[in-house]
Amino acid sequence: MRAASASLIVLLAPFSLGAQDTASYSIDPQQSKVEIHVGKQGAFSAFGHDHLIAAKQVSGEAKFDAQKLDQSSVRLKIPTKSITVIDPGESEKDREEVQATMEGEKVLDVAKFPEITFTSTAVSHSKKVPDGWELTLAGKLNLHGIEKPVTFPLRVAANGNELHGKGELSILQTDYRITPVKAGGGTVKVKDELKITFTIVAAKDH
Repeated sequence: MRAASASLIVLLAPFSLGAQDTASYSIDPQQSKVEIHVGKQGAFSAFGHDHLIAAKQVSGEAKFDAQKLDQSSVRLKIPTKSITVIDPGESEKDREEVQATMEGEKVLDVAKFPEITFTSTAVSHSKKVPDGWELTLAGKLNLHGIEKPVTFPLRVAANGNELHGKGELSILQTDYRITPVKAGGGTVKVKDELKITFTIVAAKDH
């Protein structure tokens, strides 16, 4: 039986058209990757640096029924403490400062909000493509104690019993009651919009 599935950060999609039953998959934290791209704006934004953030402990599960895609589902979980500033080219001191700010009360507040979760609610616009499937995934993203609906396109493929989902979405920090960080008296500040890209890999449960 051949499969394809997709998901966030995310995952979900179909095994071959011959699939008969709902199959279960577990997300592989070692192979899955979620990156957050944070831009700068303001009068002196040219003197600031964009940030690259990585979530390194993505876990979760997916349910998939190739005959009834709208009944497929996925759930992802990311510990906020695992979210790490990458910022290639920056000094270790600068990365540590950004990391401390990100984990603090003004941004993620990891002590109060230890997890980020995504739970799918609908699969739509599925289309078979040569290397897998394209579809639209809707769900609820819970970040900073706030739950909001999100919808984004996914491209998925299968390799044996592994499912691969790739995609991206954008969110606003202020939607989740996070105030974008400012520096230099406001002449440089982080953009409200965050771009999230992800590759999710899941293995079929036996």
